[in-house]
Amino acid sequence: MAKSKKRYVCQACGSVSHRWQGQCPDCAEWNTLVEDAPATVFSQKHDLSSGGRAIAFEPLDAPGEVLMRRTTGLAEFDRALGGGLVPGSAILMGGDPGIGKSTLLLQAAAKIAKAGSETVYVSGEEAAGQVRLRASRLGLADAPIRLAAATSVRDILTTLNTMAPPALLVIDSIQTMHSDTIEGAPGTVSQVRGCAFELIRYAKENGVALVLVGHVTKDGTIAGPRVLEHMVDVVMSFEGERSHQYRILRSLKNRFGPVDEIGVFAMAGQGLDEVANPSMLFLSGRDEPMAGSAVFPALEGTRPVLIEVQALIVRLQSGATPRRAVVGWDNGRLAMLLAVLEARCGLNFSSAEVYLNVAGGYRLTDPAADLAVGAALVSALADRPLPAKSVWFGEVSLAGEVRPVAHSALRLRESAKLGFDCGFGPVEDKAGTAASSAFRYRGIRQLANLVDQVMATT
Repeated sequence: MAKSKKRYVCQACGSVSHRWQGQCPDCAEWNTLVEDAPATVFSQKHDLSSGGRAIAFEPLDAPGEVLMRRTTGLAEFDRALGGGLVPGSAILMGGDPGIGKSTLLLQAAAKIAKAGSETVYVSGEEAAGQVRLRASRLGLADAPIRLAAATSVRDILTTLNTMAPPALLVIDSIQTMHSDTIEGAPGTVSQVRGCAFELIRYAKENGVALVLVGHVTKDGTIAGPRVLEHMVDVVMSFEGERSHQYRILRSLKNRFGPVDEIGVFAMAGQGLDEVANPSMLFLSGRDEPMAGSAVFPALEGTRPVLIEVQALIVRLQSGATPRRAVVGWDNGRLAMLLAVLEARCGLNFSSAEVYLNVAGGYRLTDPAADLAVGAALVSALADRPLPAKSVWFGEVSLAGEVRPVAHSALRLRESAKLGFDCGFGPVEDKAGTAASSAFRYRGIRQLANLVDQVMATT
């Protein structure tokens, strides 16, 4: 006889426990453990090595149908996808509430539908009339999109099987889908996993590009079981600050293209507009060089983006506790860089408040930003602006060395294209000669050389 055991699944992280607890031992969330369907333990009599259907193996070089990507009509969306939608692919898109996920997908679906391809948009969060109202506001009311408001996966798949497979199927969102073959409310781990499996199987069997919209938790990760990210082919994150107009579509996982590729959009009255040159967006408003400001050529996937790093140093009276405030960069990385500047360069930040900001609400994760942040800090401390039209990049070690980083030539070429004529980076990097004939590149071996360079600036 099969033995039945109770198990409890955390609705926040998907961890499994065999007894109920008030707090999840893995993610420390409270009251998230819910009893799941009982796990069945089979005896040795249930042997799976026979009774199945034989499968056919093929060599890697076997001739087959070549899958052609389908463009969405949004160049920035296609760039983040690696060139467009792959037939039969499953895409998971997450993002904060109200960031514009539904707007972006509705715009992409409208362009694909107007190009003559069948498009299906299923909304589980809004009524059909609400989606039509948003489409009218975006000027997309005439797009031939097949629209439905449904939450039952059985009803959705039954309807899709009565028609020709569409080119694009959008499910908004996977947390609202429900299967009558699985116990539990919509959004639970078992429901999300089971519904996603059925939808992905339909997409693979019929060559349909499937886009699943996913909710996110308070720390920005996609809600539901982590296995959902393993099941899909592409995981994308739609990021941005509501107080800023720009939005970034970032590829976190992509089986058909480069990872960490980004597409940049700007929120406007008529929806999301593409930003072909994001560097001009993040550098807008820089008239004259000011103390505490440095330009960093960041690299997102294969795209270089110039970002302005701003620093402010405020001296305090003796006895006051200094404050460290960071926006757009890692707080621990700033603490490490301040320690290196004090230990290796003899600078004193212990009696000063340090404020660091990445302009435009951008979030930096590139380790090559160390030198730009260091230059901004030293410039703010000395109250001397950095050289005009200069860019800074390089990774700083605990010994105070400036180490080489990847794709330096690409960073400098983008800088020269936007009118910058001077670059500061690692000594070992000779990529500055490839930027342009008028571009000057100066190598910095130690962080102490950076201090000398800033102090010598007039």
